[in-house]
Amino acid sequence: ASDPPLEVDPDLRPEGKNGPMVRTVESYAAYYAKWSHVWEFQALLRADPVAGDEELRRRFTDLVDPIRFPVEGISERDVVEVRRIKARVDEERLPRGADRQTHLKLGRGGLADVEWTVQLLQMRHAGSVEALRTPQALPALEAATEAGLISGSDAATLAEAWRLVSRVRNAVTLVRGKPADQLPRDARERAAVARVLGYPAGSSDQMVNDYLRTTRRAHAVVERVFWQ
Repeated sequence: ASDPPLEVDPDLRPEGKNGPMVRTVESYAAYYAKWSHVWEFQALLRADPVAGDEELRRRFTDLVDPIRFPVEGISERDVVEVRRIKARVDEERLPRGADRQTHLKLGRGGLADVEWTVQLLQMRHAGSVEALRTPQALPALEAATEAGLISGSDAATLAEAWRLVSRVRNAVTLVRGKPADQLPRDARERAAVARVLGYPAGSSDQMVNDYLRTTRRAHAVVERVFWQ
């Protein structure tokens, strides 16, 4: 079987569907200087040049680093805006009929909860803490801990949830043969996911309980660290 296609969402480009598919570095600079919003700075935290012309990659990285890692950190007004957007995502983006307790991406203590918390720490402090300048959540958590921005126990709780939810998400994809963001409700699928995760036969309830306990703890940390 061939590898699955790499899906790219072009609507996330500057100006969305109305923006050009390809633009120069100078055009990006003009856009970010005049039109961009804090959520776009946040999206750039995940930007990681991996292919193409080395000089072009360097030029783009040099352009966006001061934007995503501002020296003085983002303003308090931007912090409020990030929290407002997160609240809107929590309210509006969860698919109809999805269970907020067991949605892997947008559920309580799920991937988005952890990653938004890490990203807010990055936008506030990466300008002065170089180790925070990474597109990866777990290394950023380690850097935040070393810098005293989050306690070791809180960081460990978030990291544990991120790893578990990621493993469950991968297991669900293997069982269903396609990506999915909801822990299955079907008993047979749940049992198959539990087996992929290494649980013995008949332990799907234990798997779900472990998931709920881990994500509940992570969500409590998010309530303190992200929402304050």
